[in-house]
Amino acid sequence: MRTHYCGELNKSHKNKEVILCGWAHRRRDHGGVIFIDLRDREGLAQIVIDPDTPEAFKIAETIRNEFVLEVTCKVRLRPEGTINLNLPTGEIEMLASKVKILNESHTPPFMLDDETISEAVRLEYRFIDLRREVMQKNLKIRHNVSKSVRNFLDLEGFIELETPILNRSTPEGARDYLVPSRIHHGNFFALPQSPQLFKQILMVSGFDRYYQIAKCFRDEDLRADRQPEFTQIDIEASFINEKNIIEISENMIMQTFSSAMDITLPKSFPKISYKEAMSRYGSDKPDLRVTLELVELTEEMKDVDFKVFSSAANMKNGRVAALKIPGGATLSRSEIDEYTEFVKIYGAKGLAYIKVNDKNILNEEGLQSPIVKNIHTKALQSIIEKTNSENGDLIFFGADKIKVVNEALGALRVKIGHAKKHINDMEWAPLWVVDFPMFDYDENSDTWNALHHPFTSPQDGHEEYLDSDPGKCLSKAYDMVINGWELGGGSIRIHKSELQSKVFKALGISKKEAKEKFGFLLDALQYGAPPHGGVAFGLDRLITLLVRSDSIRDVIAFPKTQKAQCLMTQSPNEVDEKQLKELNIKLRASNIQQKND
Repeated sequence: MRTHYCGELNKSHKNKEVILCGWAHRRRDHGGVIFIDLRDREGLAQIVIDPDTPEAFKIAETIRNEFVLEVTCKVRLRPEGTINLNLPTGEIEMLASKVKILNESHTPPFMLDDETISEAVRLEYRFIDLRREVMQKNLKIRHNVSKSVRNFLDLEGFIELETPILNRSTPEGARDYLVPSRIHHGNFFALPQSPQLFKQILMVSGFDRYYQIAKCFRDEDLRADRQPEFTQIDIEASFINEKNIIEISENMIMQTFSSAMDITLPKSFPKISYKEAMSRYGSDKPDLRVTLELVELTEEMKDVDFKVFSSAANMKNGRVAALKIPGGATLSRSEIDEYTEFVKIYGAKGLAYIKVNDKNILNEEGLQSPIVKNIHTKALQSIIEKTNSENGDLIFFGADKIKVVNEALGALRVKIGHAKKHINDMEWAPLWVVDFPMFDYDENSDTWNALHHPFTSPQDGHEEYLDSDPGKCLSKAYDMVINGWELGGGSIRIHKSELQSKVFKALGISKKEAKEKFGFLLDALQYGAPPHGGVAFGLDRLITLLVRSDSIRDVIAFPKTQKAQCLMTQSPNEVDEKQLKELNIKLRASNIQQKND
């Protein structure tokens, strides 16, 4: 129907007859001449309808916002003084000879340029929201990123293969979404949390280099960077080591940033160990643009009278750490209270602080804080020296279990760093975090859990710790982080069944349980499995970072809310009794009553 998109026309098309199709973005009547901004996915074109074309003019008088139009027109230069340099098509306008209404529209629930509209309304009317320029732009970038990834991996010899959506339940940390089988009553499929097991099977099968832009599903608590269904750039290769995977990943991400957004990333990303990341930044996905760092004070606080510090310092798995804020002595009491409430989100009981008025006076006169009187001079001197504090600085403290201190101060570091401009001049700060522990100890259950997943290979020489001291065992795992966002991660996998069995044993997984959950993988490893490893990138997070949004819902066409609902389709929804009977499912009366209440 159309000859051109609205947004692709420019002054080189002068005097050309064109046919445009799109939506009436706005209509203006200027004293006998009607102007319509016609919109399609490529942009806006200004349509001029004057009384010299009475039939077209009559139709134009009835047009309202979001009517769907077909316009036959001639391209002409705009009169002097009416050029709009803010539009790519701002030097031209289209003089209409024929206007056809293809479809009318109700008055939209909101104007497309209304920035105050709530996200709930936007998601309910997603078909309108997706017409907004920012959403059109975001999803085009998503397309370009996917195309760039495919092009890169194709040139690197990777083959795109699909893996099943309906699979057996093999819990990987989050809850599975379960699908009841109509044919096998009482049995369930599970939607994949990742293609992990199948991509390893593909390596055993000799496909050597696999990738997939895969849908994954996790039934977990949601937040701004999580969705129950999300998209993953999944990559696996055989006869490869950590260095090879890291190099391929860096090159892919650099090309993607360049081709999709014309962004140049550093040619090589720095690497830091997990231990260093947690010690200095309190996070395994540190934002290196923030210049603030955590300072270790555990040993220095073991004998102070301030029990909050000494108790944590002498606690098994306890930590005392400081976070110096240069010039922070100007923070108001209300700001400090706000930060105190903030760290409580992460389990901290409070937020001790010292304002450094005079670093040479090691008492309450020089160091303003209610805790100073309970900390001896030697410890105060250590605080000042180790934090490298100057007059006018403020020092925040965390004292609790290591996990609580790291999470609380790590989050506070980022919050204050950005709010108070304690950042460097790096626009993009990529890095690799490496040397992850194999296991994470759960004090409540007195068990070890896999920090990544149970198929991650231990580092060479660390196999001996699997039996004697799992906490010492480091893995061949790696995460790529950019600007504090974990974009992707992976590991070299275990390719020998004997080693896999030892890891299962360290995790407390019996041979019977391992056979039930992962039997097909364990069988495959016994038939000449090659050394292999891989990486997976969150496509949604990658696009969110590129478009500088705060929520992945802004880069997914039809996302769920933080309550895992689709407001547009009103799902999840009830199903009729017939469907439930076919699946041999009966709802409990208590559940039905709870829903009705």
